[in-house]
Amino acid sequence: MSDFVLGIDLGTTYSCVAVMEQSDVRVLEQKGGYRTLPSVVAFNLDGSSMVGHIAKRQAVTNAENTVYAAKRLIGRNFSGPDVERAVKSVPYKVVQGPNRDPRIQIFKRNYSIPEISALILKQIKAIAEEALHAKIDKVVITVPAYFSDGQRQATKDAGFIAGLEVLRIVNEPTAAALAFGYKKKMNKKIAVYDLGGGTFDISILDISTDAFEVLATAGNTFLGGEDFDQRIIDFVAKSYESEYEISIQKDKMALQRLKDAAEAAKCQLSSLLETEINLPFLTTLNNESKHLRRTLHRVELEKLTGDLIDETIRICASALEMAALNVSQIDDVLLVGGMTRMPLVQQKVKEFFEKIPAKNVHPDEAVAIGAAILGATLMEEEAPVILLDVTPFSLGIRTAGGFSTILVQKNSTIPTEAGHIFTTVTDGQRSVKIQVLQGESKLATENTLLGEFTLTDIPVQKAGEPEIMVTFSIDSNGIVQASAKDLKTKKEQSIVVTSKSTLSDEEKDKLAAEYKDSTPNELVADVKT
Repeated sequence: MSDFVLGIDLGTTYSCVAVMEQSDVRVLEQKGGYRTLPSVVAFNLDGSSMVGHIAKRQAVTNAENTVYAAKRLIGRNFSGPDVERAVKSVPYKVVQGPNRDPRIQIFKRNYSIPEISALILKQIKAIAEEALHAKIDKVVITVPAYFSDGQRQATKDAGFIAGLEVLRIVNEPTAAALAFGYKKKMNKKIAVYDLGGGTFDISILDISTDAFEVLATAGNTFLGGEDFDQRIIDFVAKSYESEYEISIQKDKMALQRLKDAAEAAKCQLSSLLETEINLPFLTTLNNESKHLRRTLHRVELEKLTGDLIDETIRICASALEMAALNVSQIDDVLLVGGMTRMPLVQQKVKEFFEKIPAKNVHPDEAVAIGAAILGATLMEEEAPVILLDVTPFSLGIRTAGGFSTILVQKNSTIPTEAGHIFTTVTDGQRSVKIQVLQGESKLATENTLLGEFTLTDIPVQKAGEPEIMVTFSIDSNGIVQASAKDLKTKKEQSIVVTSKSTLSDEEKDKLAAEYKDSTPNELVADVKT
């Protein structure tokens, strides 16, 4: 294998890959000159798959078997509210998996979400090997800063299934900051506003020479370009249905055509004041074809989506508060993600931060470039970059009464360590169960259980007398180690808390073997049209 380390921005709507060669970073192009790959996977009746542009182009005629926006489902609980929202807006069928995870049913086979992401990663791997004329196995993959432990693990699982060694999972805004400040002598506090296809993140960083310290991060993992598209779809569909009394929502081919048109209109309105959505022969009523032709104005789009943009600004204010900074202390604002091309987004960001956003980062490519920079530095004995990230969620333990006691606050710089002394609740209690929780709620059941272990052989004492020190330590990779120590007997128990995967080791091994020798057809079949 080569020494190349790919930096992969595995996006909701589009993905991008970059690599550092010697001291230069370049985005790897595909056949046809494309620099981004649609995060779309389509399946044929014989079980073969298509990935990227070719999959996106055939979506209208194969809507039920074409998967897009899978990142919105990765690492989530099937019964969660975000999954319910996602299921309503996609033509493919989402069912509950064996571990209460969402799975996508295509031709009676249930595909896990990491498996769908793995097909995209495998395509990216093939693109890179074609461009670099070398075998690739090492990657750095980016994720939204507000991704949970489970979502990060599911992304790593996707890399494993694709035959890749994931050296690091890094937050997307942090990667963009690396692309902005790498090898530039600066001392700045910057804000990275990242509004992509499916998620929104805001990170506040302090850049000093070659040190990148994240001060705070906040976000919403279900707010992005897909939601803007959906607002257009609902608006146009309602108008069409009132005119012809035909429900587009029940016609999957018509709905897919409208989705494609809505996305195109949204993009066009970033440079035009109005555009036309023209879909001839969209539906049929009484054996008569009905067409959709409607002009959409930029001001209409802004009214439809203004609350989504306002929500991102509210989150920005929260991140600044957590960083203990005001807008006057921010030197630069970076705009990352395709949705930041929208004029109203740029205007609102400019008004909030009271400065014009920086123009020297590419909104679609900066994240992959930063990941490639980090990947290259990880291969060096003495890393030229010091990267200090934060924990996006608080960590605590379950205590008496079903409450959660936080030991590590969200936005704590990692690596870090924190401890607290607890005691027993009943006389003669000989053991305590330590449940490690992730989340902000005071109620344990409303947080995510990451792991548990038991400290035994506590001497017989009255309730409240034993002193048990519980300690959490988090390394630079975000790996949590939890320990409990009886201060009287010095007896100690600990575990390394690894994210719980929705896939068993056996299932991951089976999938990795299944896809090991498969050839992505996109690489040979796709041409630019």
